[in-house]
Amino acid sequence: MAVITFRPILTAVPSKVSSRIIRGYATSIPAKVHHRVVVVGGGTAGVTVAAQLKRSRQTQPLDVAILDAAPIHHYQPGWTLVGSGLKPLKPMQRPLADVIPSGVKHYPLRVSTFDPENNAIKTSEGVDISYDYLVVAPGLETNFAGISGLENALKDPESLVSSIYSDKTCEQVWKNVQAFKQGKAIFTQPAGVIKCAGAPQKILWMALSQWNRNGVRNNIDATFATGAAAMFAVPKYSKALEELRQQRNVEGLFQHNLVAVDAKNKVATFKNLADNGKEVQREFGFLHVVPPQKPWDWVAKSPLADDAGWVDVNKSTTQHNKYPNIFSIGDASSLPNSKTAAAIASQAPVLVDNLVAAMSGRSLDAVYDGYASCPLLTGHNELMLCEFKYGGIPKETFAKVFGSQDKPRRVFYHLKKDFFPYVYWNSFLNGTWFGAQGWSRPNTS
Repeated sequence: MAVITFRPILTAVPSKVSSRIIRGYATSIPAKVHHRVVVVGGGTAGVTVAAQLKRSRQTQPLDVAILDAAPIHHYQPGWTLVGSGLKPLKPMQRPLADVIPSGVKHYPLRVSTFDPENNAIKTSEGVDISYDYLVVAPGLETNFAGISGLENALKDPESLVSSIYSDKTCEQVWKNVQAFKQGKAIFTQPAGVIKCAGAPQKILWMALSQWNRNGVRNNIDATFATGAAAMFAVPKYSKALEELRQQRNVEGLFQHNLVAVDAKNKVATFKNLADNGKEVQREFGFLHVVPPQKPWDWVAKSPLADDAGWVDVNKSTTQHNKYPNIFSIGDASSLPNSKTAAAIASQAPVLVDNLVAAMSGRSLDAVYDGYASCPLLTGHNELMLCEFKYGGIPKETFAKVFGSQDKPRRVFYHLKKDFFPYVYWNSFLNGTWFGAQGWSRPNTS
């Protein structure tokens, strides 16, 4: 049998990366392999689904494989904490091999094409992988190149241009916040779909809070420039955040989409979406950028994608609308809700229950109601815990205890800063955390 052999330069592997990942790359992989369930993506969605499948009593023993070439698994919600100076970067990442669930086969390979008619995947490394069932959860692409001049600006620490949307750039955010003492500060949010749509504001509010602490807030003119028409997609929280924006003297530049950054001349160029895309230029001293985001090309150009490029699934069952043995959740899916880790916590048990039902020839009775959560930092020691489901309808976990959650509270701040990172590494990725349900697995039907 032909094999594909990986011989990496071991000196390129970080010294603290476990021997598991080295063995994974060094082991010969057959040119053709088959698994009962193949999961594309080793991020939050993929690892969580694989862990829950292995834990499901209805599926033991189940042959599951994860396909992902990334060496590192990131706790992406933690990048906001890093950019705010609340946490160091190192605890927000671990070798991917260390979070692959026990008993799950990991292939460090990249998908090149999907062949759903033949239940097969072709990889860039030449390995063909076939499956009985497929879970597609590779996340989305953060497109820094989609804004002219942004990549070069981010490489220059003197530019005071930064972004929390990458592990390569989030540490610079905190350095820039600390360095900036006076002038014009602009925080952007792109038009269209992004992961964690509250994050562009989180870093705005945390920067303002830090500048207050540093005694320089009155010297700084702050602007929130967003491609959206309002502060937030859910009306209840949008109203509260708009009041906060006005109280804290932040200019709102709505329906303005950042298209170019001139770091040398300190000019940001926007298109005014409310005025036929007319260009608007703004000078800045400090600029925090959230880049546009999109489906991976190898997903968008595949038979699995809808017209927008997302994996085309039923919004309630997570099953593909054309191929019944394919499922998808997380950022890559067409599920019309907020793309957050909290959403995945609610999506995963629905997918797992419906996938198990499909394997058994039963009806797919598990239903996802669109639940998502955005723990929106509004300053030091305060956070607005936005929870909602399809239709922008609030679905608040703690309202009966603390009252309406459109009011920032300190207890929620510590959930985000201290509790959620711990739970992520110790329960979420092990398949035992279910978001608003805590450690109690929900009845999904």
